[in-house]
Amino acid sequence: MGIILAILLFSAIVIFHELGHFLLAKKNKIRVDEFSLGLGPTIFGKQFGETKFSLKLLPFGGACMMGEDDVDDMSEGSFNSKSVWARMSVIVAGPVFNLILAWILCMIIIGWTGYRAPVVSNVTDGYSAQEEGIEPGDVIKKIGGKSVHIWNDISLYNMMHAGTKSVEVEYERDGKDYTVVLEPKQNEGDAFPLLGITGGEMVRPGLFGTVRYGAYTVKYWITYTVDSLKMLVGGKVGVKDLSGPVGIVSAVDNVYQEAAPAGMTVVILNLLNIGVLLTANLGVMNLLPLPALDGGRLVFLIIEAVRGKRVPPEKEGMVHFAGFVLLMALMVVIMFNDILKLV
Repeated sequence: MGIILAILLFSAIVIFHELGHFLLAKKNKIRVDEFSLGLGPTIFGKQFGETKFSLKLLPFGGACMMGEDDVDDMSEGSFNSKSVWARMSVIVAGPVFNLILAWILCMIIIGWTGYRAPVVSNVTDGYSAQEEGIEPGDVIKKIGGKSVHIWNDISLYNMMHAGTKSVEVEYERDGKDYTVVLEPKQNEGDAFPLLGITGGEMVRPGLFGTVRYGAYTVKYWITYTVDSLKMLVGGKVGVKDLSGPVGIVSAVDNVYQEAAPAGMTVVILNLLNIGVLLTANLGVMNLLPLPALDGGRLVFLIIEAVRGKRVPPEKEGMVHFAGFVLLMALMVVIMFNDILKLV
């Protein structure tokens, strides 16, 4: 059951991504030849107007085929016959729709269970926070110069700045703001250096608060993804630590198996949280300026907008093809690592 739920969840996220491309293509009167879910041979397909909607054999990925690679097709309704700004809007729509989906899911979760408020509930003896006078009930406003809106912001900062010798923390008590400099400390059993505070009590906001804190939570996941990419580029994590479709399905199945005894409510909440993580990741990753990704295509469109003329199609095509080959090679390595983890 967990595997089926994982495939359905991943498919829904991909559909929403491709739906962004599809809707903006239609808005700009661009012809969409095929809208498909999955990869490989077609299992089922039906023509509606000028678009063929199809289901592919492999339940991962999807496509919105607009003929963007056919640079010679300048007929009415073709992708390349439209203005650079119209094409930009279509390309960026997929990742943006992923972030919108993440926001919707976050609002559902917060409306259901609340958010983790950045309020200190306990100060641990022997750590810097106690020594500097932080008390239960204090509201953390900033850490390391970065605004804090939810408790996860604090946890993320601590995790991503594990080697920091000291950190400036701004907090509020009885309507007054205070600033202290804390020194993270790692005792035996700690995964990374800690400040010595715990908190994150669940708070259920009203309607507008749900909208606002939904956005803050999406911002947290975007920051989490970007910081993780920095760690990958910096060599702090390796390719072996990445997960592909196989690893994701396995992780979702494990979460389902662990949550199922607690009831369907817990299962749904866990799936929603995984959905936020996956769709936010997909949105950010697709905006990276790498060939074959939406961000890579966006770079060429920005160059075209600045120069006033297109990059020679054959050169752009070569770059995207090379990027696609490298991306597929990376996916094979990641899938191989995922399989090794399972055996």
